[in-house]
Amino acid sequence: MSFEDIGEDIKRLVPDLRGRLRANESLAPVTWFRVGGPAQLYFGPADEEDLAYFLDNIPAELPVTVIGLGSNLIIRDGGLEGVVIRLGRGFGQTEVLEGERIRAGAIVPDVRLAQTAAEAGIAGLEFYRGIPGSIGGALRMNAGAHGGETRDFLLEARAVDRNGKVHVLKNADMGYSYRHCSVPEDYIFTQALFGGERGDADELRARMQEVVDYREQKQPVKSRTGGSTFKNPPGHSAWKLVDAAGCRGLRVGGAHVSEKHCNFLINDEEATAADIEKLGELVRKRVYENSGIKLQWEIKRLGVFRDGEEIAQLAV
Repeated sequence: MSFEDIGEDIKRLVPDLRGRLRANESLAPVTWFRVGGPAQLYFGPADEEDLAYFLDNIPAELPVTVIGLGSNLIIRDGGLEGVVIRLGRGFGQTEVLEGERIRAGAIVPDVRLAQTAAEAGIAGLEFYRGIPGSIGGALRMNAGAHGGETRDFLLEARAVDRNGKVHVLKNADMGYSYRHCSVPEDYIFTQALFGGERGDADELRARMQEVVDYREQKQPVKSRTGGSTFKNPPGHSAWKLVDAAGCRGLRVGGAHVSEKHCNFLINDEEATAADIEKLGELVRKRVYENSGIKLQWEIKRLGVFRDGEEIAQLAV
């Protein structure tokens, strides 16, 4: 599937753009599931200033979607209409500051933030070693693991809104709750400032190795997956509900529920995005029938279905 090529029209509006702008760019290669259709228009900004300039000058009605490392994401097979923005090298720096603080760009992998903190002897951020995403995604969903959450250590974040205005947001401005923040969806995070405590580098590296060992033992980290599929309902573990509903190993097309950890979906036989989403909805249906609990997706599903395709959704 391909969309109408709007690339030349947009280029005329942003003659001083420094980033990359391409029409009908395939998105499957940039997602961990390796599935999905194209972006109608793909933009990789050079830096925050380039991003703000672009947003300030494109039509207000043009849809804008931001993707990061593509770890917690399903791009549907029909692709994404409008502009897809993927931040690149200009958003990938880390800087250790005085007072046990670290500044990190939005595209910095969570793993690298944890490693940078450990090498600097800054304690508290080692839980990020177990999160397969980037700082931008961690800010948006209050990412957490192994007893830590983003809201526990974030000092402030920078973001650009749909009109190209730059905002500096304090922790209290984020409106954090479990796997959620209340910052407007059209804000694009560009960097964050974290604060930890003084720690011993060797001890922090040892703690991170424990996280690595746990993940390799318990989770399918070497498979084409999107990380944890469903949020944990209050008082429950999603994987236990999935297992109790008999869904371990359940398959739809080229996708199946992991035998190793059944809150993970795996693309092991050239699955389509529809295969993976149908599998997730089938799991939700069976869990609801078995327990009366409606699991909520943690993985984001974006884009349009292929022509004529429909996927039955369990009501929220």
